[in-house]
Amino acid sequence: MSSLRSRRAAMPTVETSITMLGATQDRSGAVSPGGLDLVTPSLAMRPGTLTDCQNFECSISGGYSRIKGYERFDGRPAPSAAVFVIVQVSSFSVVPSVGDAISQAGSGATGTVAAVSNVADAYYMAVTKVSGTFNETGVVSQVTSTFTVTAANSPFTVTASNSPFTVPYSTVIGTATTTTVGLTSQEQAQYTNAAADIYRADITKVPGSGAVRGVVAMTFSGVDYVYAFRDNEAGTQTDIYRSSASGWTQVALFKSVAFTTGGTATPSDGATVTQGAVTATLKRAVTRTGAWSSGTAAGELIVDGMTGGKLLPGAATISGGIAVTLTAEAQQIVITAGERVYEFDKGNFSGQSRTRRIYGCDGVNKAFEFDGTVYVPITTGLATDAPSHIYCHKNYLVVAYEGSLLLSDVGFPYRWITGTEIATGDAVTGMVSAPGAPTTATLLVYQHTNTCVLYGLTTADFNFTVFNAGTGAIAGSIQNLFDTFVFDDFGVITLQASLQFGNFSASTLTKNILPLIQRERGSLSTSTISRGKSQYRVFFSDGYGIWLTVVNQAYVGAALVYFPNPVICCDTQHTSDNEEVSYFGSTDGYVYQMEKGTSFDGADIDAWVTLAWDPLRSPRLIKQWRGASIEISSNTYAAVSLSYSLGYGDTSIGQPTPTSYSSSFGGAPLWDAAGVNWDASFVWDGQTLTPTEAPMVGSAVNVQVTIAAGTDYIDAFQLNSIVYHATPRRQVRV
Repeated sequence: MSSLRSRRAAMPTVETSITMLGATQDRSGAVSPGGLDLVTPSLAMRPGTLTDCQNFECSISGGYSRIKGYERFDGRPAPSAAVFVIVQVSSFSVVPSVGDAISQAGSGATGTVAAVSNVADAYYMAVTKVSGTFNETGVVSQVTSTFTVTAANSPFTVTASNSPFTVPYSTVIGTATTTTVGLTSQEQAQYTNAAADIYRADITKVPGSGAVRGVVAMTFSGVDYVYAFRDNEAGTQTDIYRSSASGWTQVALFKSVAFTTGGTATPSDGATVTQGAVTATLKRAVTRTGAWSSGTAAGELIVDGMTGGKLLPGAATISGGIAVTLTAEAQQIVITAGERVYEFDKGNFSGQSRTRRIYGCDGVNKAFEFDGTVYVPITTGLATDAPSHIYCHKNYLVVAYEGSLLLSDVGFPYRWITGTEIATGDAVTGMVSAPGAPTTATLLVYQHTNTCVLYGLTTADFNFTVFNAGTGAIAGSIQNLFDTFVFDDFGVITLQASLQFGNFSASTLTKNILPLIQRERGSLSTSTISRGKSQYRVFFSDGYGIWLTVVNQAYVGAALVYFPNPVICCDTQHTSDNEEVSYFGSTDGYVYQMEKGTSFDGADIDAWVTLAWDPLRSPRLIKQWRGASIEISSNTYAAVSLSYSLGYGDTSIGQPTPTSYSSSFGGAPLWDAAGVNWDASFVWDGQTLTPTEAPMVGSAVNVQVTIAAGTDYIDAFQLNSIVYHATPRRQVRV
């Protein structure tokens, strides 16, 4: 017996190897970036980086996070805030439909059906928009039906004066019973999403036609608003809409009348303008030249509520006996429609929180100031008074059109300094302030192929210089995170102020995704930042975007996202309760809120990461692959699929058999590629902390894993690491 044991072959050794996903940090603090890498040779690529990805982001804590969704917005209750209750019945007399309004006799509770289960011993509804409390005994009925009464179907007398008419009636669904249903975490996620769909149907597009041309968020008097700019149905002019609890509400544009010889005192908003029998309410006194104290003020009065006729050229007075001379008839302010996307900046030239305002331009109309109620066209000294770019810099309002740069008077956005127009030598693509010393200022002025700097605080010390010839920024890409980030023809460039003020250092961060940069650089639409995630984000007109994560000035990595609704314009704002929110306008006329919900406005979030080929540090050693253990972090239910290829996909070594995947992933080549095995799919429940084990079969020198998810009800989750189980076999024969 003992001799038999001695002749038995030793059991093969199974070794484990951990691959940390995303960026890593060594003991010295140096960061090795992760994320997408399209240029590094396979053997030089660090395991844990990505050769392909969509709708994952590089987390600031390492690893890769499936991004959150987005949802339509107009100020009404958010779909992602929807909740539901289970109303169980003994049986269904009539099976309700999703969207039916229901009520319960006795309790008076009402709600809307979000989902129905018509399985024996489990007759119940997931009900949302609930008012009151459903009890466990009352009859539950539909309340959406009406019956039309006519002479032909009525047992009582019906005359022409009262026929036909409709009478609401209810259809009994069933009698409520004690709730015995225990939902799985998956069902909880699915019903929550179904409730969100009910709320989503209430939210409307911005009225008008074409794409949303501008979206900007702002807090006025402690209330958070979102404003959207969209052309009217006829496409002749642009209208402004404000979010509200009842949806989009149009912002009225007032009238403007030119004046001169304004004197004695500066008029206040809300004063009354009087000219004979005609009166109007003053919304804003726009002083372009002169001074009220000396009777030489001139500019425009923005007025509303005109009664008794029209304001015409001639003498007029403002409350308090302030005299003015009107030089033209009052004219309705109109915003001419165009094809350009609006550019906004937010500034305060008076120092009080109530005077913080929005400044904007679109390259078609005059620049403007907007406080949420009053829209004020601003006349500048530009030869073509239709600025394409605007920025609030060191108490100046700065505008640019093509190769001309112009600054307002200090602290007065309506006044423009004579002789301060700067010829930049090429078309300006945007501006941003850079850090400076207390006694000076620096404005970065970007062109497509140049980076310029305007130094100085006053006209006496302005100095415009070219900092970096050959490197610039594409319009719409300029953002200030902790450093300045821009998108150039060669990738994302960051500009850092050096220790010696007045100088800068520039570096390109995205050399490892240059093929993607070259593909998308001609279609950039807009950009934004996420301070909470330390990300610079650029979006393209084809729906794709690049999200770049940089932590403590160290590049963590870039990842590719795809939105079915392309991001045309975008704004990020801190709300009154200090929450960071981002909104974007799209081609379909909707405004969406980013980082909300579990879907792309009801559509699946198709997401995947494909890891670099991993030889487990032995590129010439054949291993027998046994399995993989995936560490996932989430607070809710998550379901993912895992596939893998062996030995660079060499078909001669017996790749796993590919199978079809039920979701459509928009043409990603990996989904139909040979060697992809979607049989190895698994579900991870966020209620547990145990890593998920996925079996693997086959022998090869290396492995490449793809992890994917594609539903409309799974919330964001994070992939942290993967532990491979393999048995070493032999060296590759040569």
